[in-house]
Amino acid sequence: MTHSDKPVLSIENLTVRLPDGADRRNAVSNVTLTVNPGEIVCVVGESGSGKSVSSHAVMGLLPKELQVATGRILVNGENVVEKSPKELRAMRGTEMAMIFQEPMTALNPVIKVGEQIDEVLRIHTKLSAKERYDRVIDIMTAVNLPDPVSMASAYPHQLSGGQRQRIMIASALVLNPKVLIADEPTTALDVTTQAQILKLIYEIQKSRGMGVLFITHDFGVVAEIAHRVVVMRRGEVVETGTADEVLNRPQHEYTKMLMAAVPGTVPPYRPSKAANKIGFETVKLEKTYGGQSVFKKDRVVHALKGVDLRVRKGETLGIVGESGSGKSTFARCVVRLIDPTAGAVLIGTEDIARMSQRQLKPNRKRIQIVFQDPYRSLNPRVSVGQSIIEGPMNFGVSETAALAKARDLMALVGLSPDALDRLPHQFSGGQRQRICIARALAMEPEILIADESVSALDVSIQKQVLELLDRVREEFNLAVLFITHDLRVAAQVCDRIAVMHRGEVVELGETAAMFANPTHEYTRALFDAAPGKNHRFGQVAAV
Repeated sequence: MTHSDKPVLSIENLTVRLPDGADRRNAVSNVTLTVNPGEIVCVVGESGSGKSVSSHAVMGLLPKELQVATGRILVNGENVVEKSPKELRAMRGTEMAMIFQEPMTALNPVIKVGEQIDEVLRIHTKLSAKERYDRVIDIMTAVNLPDPVSMASAYPHQLSGGQRQRIMIASALVLNPKVLIADEPTTALDVTTQAQILKLIYEIQKSRGMGVLFITHDFGVVAEIAHRVVVMRRGEVVETGTADEVLNRPQHEYTKMLMAAVPGTVPPYRPSKAANKIGFETVKLEKTYGGQSVFKKDRVVHALKGVDLRVRKGETLGIVGESGSGKSTFARCVVRLIDPTAGAVLIGTEDIARMSQRQLKPNRKRIQIVFQDPYRSLNPRVSVGQSIIEGPMNFGVSETAALAKARDLMALVGLSPDALDRLPHQFSGGQRQRICIARALAMEPEILIADESVSALDVSIQKQVLELLDRVREEFNLAVLFITHDLRVAAQVCDRIAVMHRGEVVELGETAAMFANPTHEYTRALFDAAPGKNHRFGQVAAV
């Protein structure tokens, strides 16, 4: 074996201990995997499977309470477990680099993005300021950022999510590392941006011969880019193989379960709701930001342009589109978390768009929203029971009656009624999202809005939450507005789909018809960008 054939990353029998009192002894146990030059290895598994712990151990970024108990981690033949903090700092960027999931928390908000890439060069090289600047512009060009010279002097908040992620990739690649670790780098991105980022990682990895360890819970991404796949469960590797073997002929029961949970792109039969009563409708709904201020003329952004949509009782209307298409603005206008600039939001004969806050209060309970992030949706200092009963009690329900209802709702969403006294941090992400659904249902709403409510969840948990949403829609005859950037999810739960682009609805129709024959070019571009769109996950597993 020549030197270049050796793995650039080799994890051998890695065990990382958890602190006393944790739900298991080790975060990871006897994990062994390799990444060769020019290879992309995807690590998949649910939350708590040890994916991120393994990757942070490679970078020497484990928190103090987690320590490597046994095993070696070789990066280009050097054991990082034995390195001092100073030696690890020297290796980061030059030998190994990492792209994190959330660029907004990984980038410094008060430093220009060009300076943040430059900092890597300043610490690790002896290049002059001019040479560093040229290298920054070169790497920003390489990651396909528009107008790198002017963008280098922008701050993170001035860039889109996809552009921020490209800055993160540029910072990681500027020193030509041999190993790149990507920890869920596309989870928060819409399908078209996600497709661009995946293509970018693939092309750069190919041209530079890097080894990439790619952590994800999105099997569409795995189908798109993986050479090999490692499946982890509760800290252990349960299956390893080529992408073809693991995706098409899974051996382990756990892998088969994961595959079967991946939503398909063929919409199931859903009876028409066209005869049902209207739950709510929007008429020429508009939202404009900016305009004339006292000192200067601000840039005007038309976030919504005359949106007419109607959702019937017992129906789920999906809204899909890229970031910035107006999906979430529309949802927030319907709930009146923000005020529309023009147009109407009709529930029955009442227009809640024009109501004052005082008039709005009695109508608040009629329309509820479940947000994307279950970790930020619940007050961490208040028991989940208190969170559920707070709304009904604000509307005059007695505490005894509200608690009895909360117990029923906990059972309805598949959680123990005895867990009402627990705090949010004592639940997993999927359980928290169920609690958020129970809290919304406690208000006995007519309308439920789910804003990217399953995008942060593992496929198996996602499947359970989607089934729950579908069940409560039917049971309570709710009009559901379901906002998502995941077309597979939309295919499974939506009766109709509205495609939004730059504040307008460009296509609207029955889900099955739209998936079979999208007519608008933008819709076709969205469907084409969906990762793993041609892969039929779970077909083998379900047999």
